[in-house]
Amino acid sequence: MTSRRPGTRRADASSMLRVDQAGEYGATRIYAGQLAVLRRNCPEAKLIARMAAQERRHLSRFDALMADRRIRPTALQLVWNVAGFALGAATALLSEKAALACTDAIETEIDRHYGEQLDALGDEDPQLAADIAEFRAEEIEHRDTAREAGAASALGYPLLTAAIRAGCRVAIGLSKRI
Repeated sequence: MTSRRPGTRRADASSMLRVDQAGEYGATRIYAGQLAVLRRNCPEAKLIARMAAQERRHLSRFDALMADRRIRPTALQLVWNVAGFALGAATALLSEKAALACTDAIETEIDRHYGEQLDALGDEDPQLAADIAEFRAEEIEHRDTAREAGAASALGYPLLTAAIRAGCRVAIGLSKRI
């Protein structure tokens, strides 16, 4: 990481925390929707249950940081609750591989997003940067696990993942501000 250069804007840690907490909340809802639909003992449900547990830990950490720093959550929390669950359930209804393709798409965007945040933070907020770096590594692991388990074999994989990635980018943009 680098320190901030004169003339550059300071990282907006409040906005970062708001969007990251919203994203982790959305991820828990997506996995809840998938697990509500998938057969409990199928291999994909077991993978998703493990990833969901990590997302709950990420959410708990961001919740604590937001409370400590007195940062309000996004006003879109209810939207992400419903939209996340619906996306998870819909992809699982399509197929087990579509549920994995959803993880692949979202974690691809989150890897990019967390990387941008780390670049923007530099050494301004070492605590937040350390959490983001740790969670980014786990999100990359989720993406790679989904790919290894056959995400790309989902029917309509290119279109499905492109649509989910676009939706993820919109959600990130909205949660930063609202």
